[in-house]
Amino acid sequence: MESGLALPRTTFQRQVLDRLGLDICSGRYAPGQILPSENELCERFAFSRIVIREAVKSLAAKGMLEVRRKVGTLVLEPAEWNLFDPDIITWRSRTLSVDRQMSRDLMELRRIVEPAAARLAAIRASDADRGAIRAAFDAMRRAVAGEGDYVAADLAFHAAILDACGNQFVQQMQNAVSAILRTGFEIISQKPGGPAYSLPMHEDLCRAIEDGNADAAERAVLSLIKQAEEDLDGRLKREE
Repeated sequence: MESGLALPRTTFQRQVLDRLGLDICSGRYAPGQILPSENELCERFAFSRIVIREAVKSLAAKGMLEVRRKVGTLVLEPAEWNLFDPDIITWRSRTLSVDRQMSRDLMELRRIVEPAAARLAAIRASDADRGAIRAAFDAMRRAVAGEGDYVAADLAFHAAILDACGNQFVQQMQNAVSAILRTGFEIISQKPGGPAYSLPMHEDLCRAIEDGNADAAERAVLSLIKQAEEDLDGRLKREE
C-alpha cells in the first residue's frame, strides 16, 4: 500500500487518476512499459478494483494508456496523448522538472493565441467584459498586497480576456489555456517579487482593453509572455 499521497482531498478515483497521471508524466511508467496489474495497483493504493479500473479508463480516454488483451495496459508515447487535456498539462508541469521542449512549445502556443485574443478583446469587449477584466486585475493587486490568491486572480484575469475576445473556438480552449498559463503563473508567484513586478504589465493590458487600443493590448501581452519565458528559462537553468 502506498502512503502519503501528496494530493488534495477528493474522490478515490481522482486520487488514483492524479497519481498515475503524474507517474506517467514523470517517467516512472515510461512509454512502452506495461502498467502494474490491477492486483498490484489495488495493493499500492488500497482501493478497490472498480476505483482502479475507472482511473485507468480515464487515462486511456486521454490517450495515455491502451488496454491490450492478454498483454496488459500499455503506456503510450506522448505523441498519442491529448496534449490539450488540462489534466495532462497540469501533470506534466508538476513533475520534478519541466523539459525544455515542453516549455518552448507552451510559450509558442501562448504567442500564437494570446496576442490575437488580446487584440480581439480590445475591439469586441462589452462593458461587462471590461468590468470582469478590471475586477480580476483588482484581485491581483490585492493578492500582491497579501490579500488573496495571486495565481487564481491571474488565471481569472486571462480567462476574462479569452471570454472578451468573442471567438467561440478560443473560448472552448479556455480550460486548456488556463492549465498552460497556471504553469507559468505558479513559477512567477514563487519568485521573490515576481507578482509585484508583473502587476504593471497586467495593468497596461487591462487599460489597453478598456481603451479599445488593440495595438497596445498586443504589446502588453507580448511583454507578459516575454517575462514568463525568462522566468521559465531561469527555472530550467537552476534545475539543470
